[in-house]
Amino acid sequence: MPEKIIDYQPRIREMPTDERPRERLRAFGPAPLTNAELLAILMRTGGRGENVVALGQRLIAQLGGIEALARASLAEMCEVKGIGEAKGAQVLAGIELGRRIVAASPQPMRTIRCSDDINRLLRAEMVDLPQEELRVVLMNARGQVTGVRTAAIGTADKAPVTLRDVFRLAVKENAASIAIVHNHPSGDPSPSPDDAELTRHIVQAGDMLGIDVLDHVVIGRGGYVSMREQGLWPKKPERPVALPRAAG
Repeated sequence: MPEKIIDYQPRIREMPTDERPRERLRAFGPAPLTNAELLAILMRTGGRGENVVALGQRLIAQLGGIEALARASLAEMCEVKGIGEAKGAQVLAGIELGRRIVAASPQPMRTIRCSDDINRLLRAEMVDLPQEELRVVLMNARGQVTGVRTAAIGTADKAPVTLRDVFRLAVKENAASIAIVHNHPSGDPSPSPDDAELTRHIVQAGDMLGIDVLDHVVIGRGGYVSMREQGLWPKKPERPVALPRAAG
């Protein structure tokens, strides 16, 4: 009869000191730690036959990755074996505290040079939103971001917005240019026909107001799409040329 192999996982206190999450954080800071190790510090203890690092790895895997963990509810976390309300609440509190610190921290003025700058500016806070939101990035004449304003909050598949919503704060805050950003909760960042039509109206209105519209970026978990770079940007109408008046 073959010998039964037992998958033994050492408890954290049985691991070498330099492999324990808390000791690694103390020695090197939080940046080198894996996602599972950071979760281990938050949750503190594992389950029966499973140390807390392994539990963190399984939690991330069963929820579908670190991005899915960021938007999971307490009930969804508690569906994972070994995660009770106490551990789930500790993880949710840590995630929310991180969000609030980022939101409250003063940021240096960022310069927008390309669509990827726009994506990196807003991706972290928009990619996991459960509903569509449309935000306006306000910039000065040097392309530096002076603010980001929410123009519309909608449902899972649309965010009704008016031109007044888009340009009201841009005019009030004397923005020289703007970029439009919205998310697709479905995960697919491909612009819809409605997105293209909205962009056309926004660009036309910006031209009338003397405010350059630099891009319209759509963010999804599958990436992002720049409507300007994808060739979906409306052409500005040619300005009429005044004909010389006839003599006499």
